[in-house]
Amino acid sequence: MTKNVSLLGSTGSIGKQTLQVVRELGLRVSALTANTQVDLMERQVREFTPRLAVMMDADSADCLRQRISDLPVEVLSGADGLLAAATMEEADTVVTAVVGSVGLRPTLAAIERKKRIALANKETLVCAGELVMGAADRYGAEIVPVDSEHSAIFQSLQGCRDRGEIKRLILTCSGGPFFGKQYEELETIRPADALKHPNWSMGAKITIDSATLMNKGLEIIEAMRLYRLPAEQVTAVIHRQSVVHSLVEYRDGAMIAQLGTPDMKLPIRYAFTWPYRAPSPDKPLDLLRCGELTFHQPDMTAFPCLRIARECAVVGGTSCAIMNAANEEAVMAFLREEIGFNDIPRQVERALSRVEVKYTPTLEDILEADRLAREVVRNR
Repeated sequence: MTKNVSLLGSTGSIGKQTLQVVRELGLRVSALTANTQVDLMERQVREFTPRLAVMMDADSADCLRQRISDLPVEVLSGADGLLAAATMEEADTVVTAVVGSVGLRPTLAAIERKKRIALANKETLVCAGELVMGAADRYGAEIVPVDSEHSAIFQSLQGCRDRGEIKRLILTCSGGPFFGKQYEELETIRPADALKHPNWSMGAKITIDSATLMNKGLEIIEAMRLYRLPAEQVTAVIHRQSVVHSLVEYRDGAMIAQLGTPDMKLPIRYAFTWPYRAPSPDKPLDLLRCGELTFHQPDMTAFPCLRIARECAVVGGTSCAIMNAANEEAVMAFLREEIGFNDIPRQVERALSRVEVKYTPTLEDILEADRLAREVVRNR
């Protein structure tokens, strides 16, 4: 069980909920990292007094350093600071709650130090899943998923004796705010509309990914890597209520699912306490009040990002890194209202058509594919 935490991405949605669980479980915090939110980081540092605080932005780090000069807390900045936070000797668990491919290097560094990885950064496995899982095998590091869907699969597999018993992993998906709309109707969608998720409170990037269904495509690839299954054994269904968080279908026809309220603190808590469970102060799911549970087939014509992700999952190599990087850039452009909602999948496909795929990539190949894909979108 976790005793000491290094939290990468403490000011985001997952980071803030992680600190709620840290309070409940009475855990120690060794490091906190953030991007630019100095005010919130200062409050977190003063409450948890980590040995290290990191701001990715150098000016923000200077500002934080001045504000907390009365505390025995070292302040670093940038990618080097993120690596230092991921490899703190006293931390037994590293929570990777940063958004995007920036989480790849610190995750690999933490694995090399044999840390437990509470993985909330799906892009790490999307871009370099084979490298990451291979490193976890070599160094004996534990990877415990924090995403609600992958935690649900993880929990539903606890009684599985070998992977040969699995027929399918079924990831559930709320369908986002535009469930039932046709492709043509989505042309005029504005960021304010796409940020209205029906069930979950999340950061802007993942909320847009949920609206395009790219988030589910990324999760399909992540599940393939995490549970070492081919693409044809991982699928998704629309489940509007977000009560069934995912299912495992076994070869004898049995299905085991994990149900709960749409609250990220449950998978975060389990990532800290696994293989045990800790009491929770949160209100549990009430089966008599949760209402009807429905399931639908995803519409990959209206939401082509899911189709694109499935195609990249089959192709493999650096195609997933290209797709992920192009999507990150396109989502940011959409949030700035520089492109339309349907331009997000168009830009991803454009990058995939222009950047060469390498099929047995090194880490350097993956990072270069990421860079080139971003250039394609930026130079659209």
